[in-house]
Amino acid sequence: MKRILILGAGTAGTMMANKLVKRLDASWTVTVVDRDDLHIYQPGLLFVPFGTYRPDEVVKARTRLMDPRVDLRLVGIDRVDPAAKKVALGDGETLDYELLIVATGTRILPESTDGLTGPGWRSTTHDFYTLEGSIALAASLENFRGGRVVINIAELPIKCPVAPLEFAFLLESWLRQRGLRDKTELVYATPLDGAFTKPKASAMLGDMMAGRGIKVVPEFTVERVDGDRGVISGYGGREEDFTLLVTIPSHAGAAVISDSGMGDYAGFLPTDKHTLQSRDHADVFALGDCTDLPASKAGAVAHFQGEVLIENVLRHLEGLEPLPEFDGHANCFIETGDGKAMLIDFNYETEPLPGRFPLPGVGPFTLLEESNVNHWGKLAFKWVYWNLLLKGEELPLDHRMLMAGKWS
Repeated sequence: MKRILILGAGTAGTMMANKLVKRLDASWTVTVVDRDDLHIYQPGLLFVPFGTYRPDEVVKARTRLMDPRVDLRLVGIDRVDPAAKKVALGDGETLDYELLIVATGTRILPESTDGLTGPGWRSTTHDFYTLEGSIALAASLENFRGGRVVINIAELPIKCPVAPLEFAFLLESWLRQRGLRDKTELVYATPLDGAFTKPKASAMLGDMMAGRGIKVVPEFTVERVDGDRGVISGYGGREEDFTLLVTIPSHAGAAVISDSGMGDYAGFLPTDKHTLQSRDHADVFALGDCTDLPASKAGAVAHFQGEVLIENVLRHLEGLEPLPEFDGHANCFIETGDGKAMLIDFNYETEPLPGRFPLPGVGPFTLLEESNVNHWGKLAFKWVYWNLLLKGEELPLDHRMLMAGKWS
């Protein structure tokens, strides 16, 4: 029996496994390996601190999400040997493969920032990029009565680059609704020179933050956190006091990728940005957050990558060269509070532009513009995620960024 082995059963790995078993004949086995049976809807973690979603609404068993034809192994991964085309599992078993798909995602490293996980961790200092962190932050917000809230991005890249902005907007709205806004100072400290990575969107989002009294502190590179004093320090002697610190910790690739000598300095897999084939190993492909691509690490991007990767995997199995079809397409809703959201659509070469999406001139979603419809689109994506995207179903969205419906 020939095997395609997928490392990781998150968004990217689950989606690819379910796509592959629909396209391959019975001579192939699709095996997926992940350490546990807990699949978290990561976009939902943003909403848990504000009570929009309960924790149980963003978690399902991996075993419920996989096609029955997928060979799912719930065990840790010890090491990958791409030269021998073998993967050693944590239980001592070794799996051979004909083709490997890496979908191991990212991990957060709060311990890499001096003092961050010391005094105050999960009481006055929180993340919302983990289920535990978002639950603890929800409890802190319930007891919050005013003060100085600092939202800090430790360094880039991070998963879902717009999520910190969304949290700032949602928190500002949440504070107003509870009569706490005039008792609270909001600070957004980022290593970027503005609110976002793309200049046009950054300018618009920066203006929105200024209009809502959210202070942006640009080019702030965190050095240490002093939970006892309530101070976050940046290089160059810069300091920001806080009553509550919401951190987006440093990210890195999966440890097994680094341990196997396959990753870059941060543990991300060197990947061709158009074909999604490993730059170092011909029988290895990758998608999702584990790659070193200059594209957003987000679920929509993994979906667009998956549309390209499924065809390139099948071409590879037939001895054909992969096609350079992935253009870096990213599509992100940005919650802006008060039941509204923006939508941005961009790729490697093109910045977010105003317009209508997905139907030119019709929408129903507006690009670079707040609307209630966009907010409901963001919330509706949870149903799409569980019921269509993870199952590998075809969605009526082109994997390429299209200019129809956009204007400069």
